[in-house]
Amino acid sequence: MALFAVLATQSPTGISADDFRRRLPEGFAYIKELVDKGVIRHNWIRVGASGGLLIYRVDSHEELNTLLYGNPLSPHLRFEVIPLAEVGGFDPRAFEAITLESAAAERPTG
Repeated sequence: MALFAVLATQSPTGISADDFRRRLPEGFAYIKELVDKGVIRHNWIRVGASGGLLIYRVDSHEELNTLLYGNPLSPHLRFEVIPLAEVGGFDPRAFEAITLESAAAERPTG
């Protein structure tokens, strides 16, 4: 399973603001269904901004895309997707190895 933070922002392109507001219940119902299924683990509304922050737990990035674009409001939303690693899943040695490899590659030779 993979965790993704998704920042969803309203971007009502091709639809009036009034039509977008009228369709909001469809989008909220879709999100509630995913919350009830346990796919969306956390769901917050952004204070002072349009949109929300959601944490999805899915099998793959492809599944995430299917769910995001299955939302009836998706044509009028913009998504920023951030892959997450659970604390126990992060290996600092792997990060150190990448950092050392990058530093070695940047050193001048000769």
